[in-house]
Amino acid sequence: MRFSEEQTEFARAIRNFADTHCATLQQRDKLTDNGALKNSPEMLEKLSDLGWLGVSLPAEFGGGGAGMVDECIFLEETSRGLVPIHSYSTGLTAAQTYLKYGNDDQKRTIVQNMVAGKLEAISLSEPGAGSDLSGVRIRAVQEGDDWIIDGQKTWCSAAHVAENILLLARTDTSGTQHQGLTLFMVPRRSPGLDIREIKTMEARTVNDLYFTNVRVPSSAIVGQLNGAWKHLMRGLAVERLIIAVMAVGSAQRAVDDVIAYTKQREQFGQSISSFQAVRHRIADIATEVSLCRSFVYDLADRIDHGEEDALSQMSSMAKMKCTETAKAATLEAMQLMGGYGYAREYGMEEQVRHNLVPPIYGGTNEIQREIIAKTLSL
Repeated sequence: MRFSEEQTEFARAIRNFADTHCATLQQRDKLTDNGALKNSPEMLEKLSDLGWLGVSLPAEFGGGGAGMVDECIFLEETSRGLVPIHSYSTGLTAAQTYLKYGNDDQKRTIVQNMVAGKLEAISLSEPGAGSDLSGVRIRAVQEGDDWIIDGQKTWCSAAHVAENILLLARTDTSGTQHQGLTLFMVPRRSPGLDIREIKTMEARTVNDLYFTNVRVPSSAIVGQLNGAWKHLMRGLAVERLIIAVMAVGSAQRAVDDVIAYTKQREQFGQSISSFQAVRHRIADIATEVSLCRSFVYDLADRIDHGEEDALSQMSSMAKMKCTETAKAATLEAMQLMGGYGYAREYGMEEQVRHNLVPPIYGGTNEIQREIIAKTLSL
């Protein structure tokens, strides 16, 4: 698809913002406590002041009122620019479910939080329920007008910095495993909720959540009681698009950086970009990134034109292909940069670490292949 003049200017403005505030490792270290943080409150505040956060969220609740294409522009350019607002996308995923199934108070709260630079989280996985969410065991039991939640969740991104957690819990055990599941809006500071870091190869991102007699009112239910399974489907499909377009931004950054490096790096009396073995490898990854970009924006445009049926198959295809392309692109860039690709000073090692995990989260790419196969009637 072709961007409008306004969308082209929007992309250019975000890129200029990233180049101004996040271009160097020194700038990013200052914003992230030397790489210890994935989210910079300063960047979230600046982006909020510019009116760019929540660009696709409904204007009636305080959002920007634009479409998914505009949101994808924002996500791609901030990802490409290494702007440290990693968990904004997590809140954007949660917002899809609130906006389709939540009540007006929930919608207004989430949208206003997102626009203000406050973060949100969604908690689905458990130690025994990852790819198979029908295996969720955490319980929510009704007590008068309240619900009491007990159990453990895991791999919850941004829970430690979120205002609220969109929680998947079991509220009925009498039906099938896919039945009896309900979504709750749980404030992070709820008494009885213990959030513990899971240490990984990146800065703090994911957490274990322990619920001990956590009490929430019935008004915290998002959508229908025992109706969470169908509620999750659209939100997770949009999440795959969000992950995909961010992967495109990451992959493009790898291409940009390796081109810049190979042009200035000299060996045997000439820049290594002049060697066919190097330039052809860069041409290959640049082609893959370009094809991925076209695919994700086509899907975003379809969503903006009401073609929701395209989400199921195309979002899985996009998530699978784009995350694997970003992983391959950064690994290729590291190889072409030699020892410097491994050095923190040049930034590629961080990009490699960042792009190893997207093929796993948001539904593993193995699961995406299963979804795609089913849509092909296989």
